[in-house]
Amino acid sequence: MRDATAEKTETALDAASLVTDMAKRARAAARVLASLNAEARTAALRAGAAAIRAAAPAILAANAIDMERGRSLGLTHALLDRLMLNEARIEGIAAGVEAVAGIADPVNTVAAEWERPNGLRIQQVRVPIGVIGIVYESRPNVTADAGALCVRSGNAVILRGGSEALNSSRAIHAAFVAGLASAGVPADAVQLVPVADRAAVGAMLTAQGLIDVIVPRGGKSLVARVQSDARVPVLAHLDGNNHVYVDGGADPEKALTIVRNAKLRRTGVCGAAETVLVDEAAKDQLAPLARMLLDAGCEVRGDAATQGVDPRVKPAAEADWDTEYLEPIVAMKLVHGVSDAIAHIERHGSHHTDAIVTEDAAAAEAFLSGVDSAIVALNASTQFADGGEFGFGAEIGIATGRLHARGPVGAEQLTTMKYLVRGTGQIRP
Repeated sequence: MRDATAEKTETALDAASLVTDMAKRARAAARVLASLNAEARTAALRAGAAAIRAAAPAILAANAIDMERGRSLGLTHALLDRLMLNEARIEGIAAGVEAVAGIADPVNTVAAEWERPNGLRIQQVRVPIGVIGIVYESRPNVTADAGALCVRSGNAVILRGGSEALNSSRAIHAAFVAGLASAGVPADAVQLVPVADRAAVGAMLTAQGLIDVIVPRGGKSLVARVQSDARVPVLAHLDGNNHVYVDGGADPEKALTIVRNAKLRRTGVCGAAETVLVDEAAKDQLAPLARMLLDAGCEVRGDAATQGVDPRVKPAAEADWDTEYLEPIVAMKLVHGVSDAIAHIERHGSHHTDAIVTEDAAAAEAFLSGVDSAIVALNASTQFADGGEFGFGAEIGIATGRLHARGPVGAEQLTTMKYLVRGTGQIRP
C-alpha cells in the first residue's frame, strides 16, 4: 500500500508541474496577444461569440451532465441556479462576449500626459497585467466572461472552474478558444485547468513569477482560502452582505419596488440585498415592506419593531445582521436616521454594495459620502452591482479592496500602468 503522504506530495508536484507548464505557455501567448491591435482583438472576440452560439447543443448536453451530478450531490437551489444553462443563458453568454468586443479597448490608451520644465514629455499608458489566474465555482458563464475580458485587455488567462461545472466549462471553453484561434489569437491565451483536483488551485496560488494576479469568484470559503494561501496578489471580495436603507424621505412606492428587486430579482447573486434598514421616520413603511416580502415567499427575520408588524416575521439573531443568505431570506431593522444606518452598515456590511431610497438631498449625500463600500447607490437596486450594467460589457467580479481596482472588475481594471518618457538628450544634474 502506498503511503498517503507520498501520494499527496506526488499530487501536489503534478499540479505544480501542470500549472507551471500552462503559465509558461500563457506568458508566451500574452506577448502575442498584447502585440495585436484593438481591431484584431475585437474580431477575435466576435468570432468567439459566434462559436459559442454554434456550440449551444454541445454546451447544453454538457450542462445536463453537471446538473444531474449537482442534484445528486445535494447542491443548494442557489448553486443549482448558478450552474444551470438553457438556450437563453447561452445566448446571454455569447451576447456578453459581443458586449466586451464592443467596449473601448484599454490597451495602450494614454491616461495622462504632461511636459516637465526640462522638456521631458511623460505619458502614463495602460498596458496588460500579463497572466491572470481566475478561480471560480459553479457559474460556467464565467469561463466566457473572464476569457473575453482578458482578451480585450491583452492578458492571457488560466481558468480553474469548479468541479461541479467542469463539463459545462470545458464545452464553453472549447468553443470560445476555437473561435479565437480562427481569428489569429493563440489558443494558449485562454486556458482551462483540465482537472478538478484542488491541488491545482494551490499551485496557482503559489505560482509567483508565473501568474501575476489571482481573481477568485465564488463563495466565502473559496475566497477566504485564496486570500489566506495566495503568494500571488489577489483581487477579490469575500461576500456581498448588502443593504437597502429606506430613509424618512423615501417615496413609499419607490421603496417597495426597489426593495423587492434588490432582494428577490435573483437571490443567489452577490448583488442581492440581505438587510433592509428602515428609518424610524418612515416607520409606517415597515409593515408594507415586510408584508410585500413575506407575500412573495421571502422569509423575514426582524428586530422587535419588525416582528410587531406581522406575526410571520421571525426574530433576528445577532448573526443575521452579518449573513449573506443568497436565499429568499432577509433581515429587517428599524434605525434612527441616516447616521444610524451608516453605522450599522459599517459594523455589519462587507463593503460591497449598499443603497439608500430617499427624496431628501441632504440624506442622500450623507449616505453616498458616508458609506464606505465599493458601490453606493441612490434610488436604485443593489442588483445593478454588475459589470455589464456599468457598461463594462462583463466583469470578472466585484473588488472590495482599496488597491488597484474597486467595484466591478472589467477590461480596464485588468490593466496596469507604465510611463513613457521622451527626451531630447536630457541628463539629470
